[in-house]
Amino acid sequence: MPAPKVTVGVLLERLRGTLQLEEIEPGTGHDRAVLNPEVSSPGLVLAGYVKRFSPGRLQVLGETEITYLSSLSTSERRKILELFFSFPIPAVFVTKGQRLPSGLKELAAASGIPLIRTKLKTAEFYRRIKPVLEMEFAPTASLHGSLADVFGVGLFFTGKSGIGKSECVLDLVERGHRLVGDDLVICSKRGNDVLIGRGHEMQRHYMEIRGVGLIDIPAIFGIRAVRQQKRIEVVVQLEEWDQHAVVERTGLDVQTTTILEVELPKITVYLNPGKNITVIAEVIALNHLLRYSGVNAAEVFNNRLVNRMKTAAKASNIREYLQEDHE
Repeated sequence: MPAPKVTVGVLLERLRGTLQLEEIEPGTGHDRAVLNPEVSSPGLVLAGYVKRFSPGRLQVLGETEITYLSSLSTSERRKILELFFSFPIPAVFVTKGQRLPSGLKELAAASGIPLIRTKLKTAEFYRRIKPVLEMEFAPTASLHGSLADVFGVGLFFTGKSGIGKSECVLDLVERGHRLVGDDLVICSKRGNDVLIGRGHEMQRHYMEIRGVGLIDIPAIFGIRAVRQQKRIEVVVQLEEWDQHAVVERTGLDVQTTTILEVELPKITVYLNPGKNITVIAEVIALNHLLRYSGVNAAEVFNNRLVNRMKTAAKASNIREYLQEDHE
């Protein structure tokens, strides 16, 4: 059976400082799997209603829950907590640094469930932990290509090996744009339609240029020449020139491609000697910004052409009518 992607121990290691975490019984349940990106409070479970309870989530005991538990008699509290800890809960967090009701620590330890306290208020704890869990559980894919930030637009360059993806991005960096990742881009899905790309942690911000070798982009061009991650917004497919290929001339028929079930615009650029792919890449980014702001150059030109044809047709009809008027 494969090891779980996220464990309580991993979360503790990554978030101990950010969430001001304190283990009540250090070392307990570090290997427990976190299988759900959601985090919630037990709610009516503490009143004995468990029909709608989702035990796979991380559980949070805020001031309301702790106050309620403290108001119960010892026997009632023990009965409720035994029911609560009978579920396969990954971990339980107590917010606002609250004092634990009697029995909570002992019953959690007996069940092997980590009990963790934080000084953060409940709302702030939720605000900080949710993005981390979303990132950990986001669908991911490894993409072969290069990702650059061009005028604030994430352009992902793809194509067969040796086509010139790295050289194109290197030229963009030299012109003041920013490298995100080269050769291997790790893509993760956020929400329904956002793809975030980053370089592999082992090769981040290094580039391989054929004939030159590996180069360190921030060392050569400065730290402003790189980004840690960027949203992928346009896919640029680099292809060798083919005179028989059917090439889009107007831009009215927008090509698309799908990554992790997210549809992205795709621009195919055919390469031949003398073509300035860097300037074309900048124009692709700027044109995307124009489309995003509601300006579509292809549609504007097409509408202008259609209106001119309609005007010319009306003028022709009027001339024919006057020519036939012999009075």
